[in-house]
Parts: sequence; C-alpha cells; structure tokens
Amino acid sequence: MGPYVICHMLTSIDGKVTGRFLSRTECGPAEARYYQINRDLPAQAYACGRVTMEESFTGGWYPDLAPFSGMSPQRTDYVADRSARRYAVAFDRRGRLGWKGPRILDEDPGYGDAHIVQVLCEEGPTDAYLAYLRSVGVSYLFAGKEDLDLELALNKLGTLFSIRTLLLEGGSVINGAFLRAGLVDELSLVQTPAVAEAADKPLFDQSRIMDFTLRAAEASEDGVLWLRYGKGEKT
Repeated sequence: MGPYVICHMLTSIDGKVTGRFLSRTECGPAEARYYQINRDLPAQAYACGRVTMEESFTGGWYPDLAPFSGMSPQRTDYVADRSARRYAVAFDRRGRLGWKGPRILDEDPGYGDAHIVQVLCEEGPTDAYLAYLRSVGVSYLFAGKEDLDLELALNKLGTLFSIRTLLLEGGSVINGAFLRAGLVDELSLVQTPAVAEAADKPLFDQSRIMDFTLRAAEASEDGVLWLRYGKGEKT
C-alpha cells in the first residue's frame, strides 16, 4: 500500500507556484511559514519533479558517464538505504538528474540529509546512468514502461522504504499528474497575500475537476494563510 500524499505548496492568491512573486521581500513571511510546516509535518519523505529538483538541489549538474560505459547493471529496483531518517523522492523518468552523493545537501533540516530515491521509467535511463547511481549510493526504482505509473511508484515507496506519508512539493507538472491519477489525499497550501503574473505556473498543470473539503484555515497577522483540504467529508 502506498503512502498518504500531502501536496504541500507555497502559492499566490491566484494559485500560482512559480514566478517573481516568490523572490519578493513581501513573500518572506509566507516562505518562512512554508518551510516551518515542512519541518513539522509528520512525513518520512518529500517528492519533487525533475525541474524542481534541478532548481533546488542539483543546479543542473550532470556527471560524466564515460567511465560507466559498457556496464550493464540489472534493470531492477535498487535500494541503497532502507532505514534513512527521511527520503527525497525525485520523479525523473528518463534519468537526467545529476547527484554527487546519496543524500541531499541543504542547511534546512526538513530537506538536508534526506536519502535520494530516483523514480524512473523502464525505458528511460541508460545502463551507464544506472551504474553511476549505484556508484554514488543513490536508490532507484522503476515505475512504468515509457511514462510514470505513479500508483506503482507509491506502492514501491511504501513497500521498499516504509514511507507512510509523503509531501508532494511540485512543480506543477508532477502535481497535476498526481491529481489526475487521484493520488492527492490532502492539500497543505501556504498562501502569500499577492497575485502572480499571468505566465506563472499554476498549482496543478492540466488539472481536472476534483472536490476537496476545507479542514482547517489558519491566518497570521502578516496576511499569510495556511489552508488544509482533504478528500471526502470533514471529520
């Protein structure tokens, strides 16, 4: 059985999750609240798509795979650490992320030292890339042949790594994929009191109609809202 998924995101009033509004001084209180909640929520893992992982952690770095040419590791799930304090799950179907080690390097304890788990498609990464991941101690699993099978990925995360609760933290493409698959159990939205620009990306890319129930709303003196929504009836 897969983990309970909480989509935890920092948004503008109009539901955008990228753009210049995030780097403005006025967004500081909302950003601080978002990261504090990330640290406080009882989750064993957080997950992001490839682009968000590049922007937040790898900086676009990619390894030289030449030393691994000709290697043919078994194309089966690889578990390097099944007892980590926290996991960083990277949805990267073709294997384009470059990791220099098995753990996230970040000063924020909500992110730093998390063991990296790469979620790949069967026909995505090269053998050399898989050999490289093994050499640096990064775990990986396969979910789907050409496109990601998110339900399968969640089931494997639960079975192989004992992940019971996962924070889904964008971007909008992976958020939208989870929503369309009906795999978002809860929304945790920290809203800054600002409207974003038209070209900024929404909370869910290619979304569809789905109902949620407001379970809690917390307002602070600086205008920041923390909204929590769940599926089904309020309990």
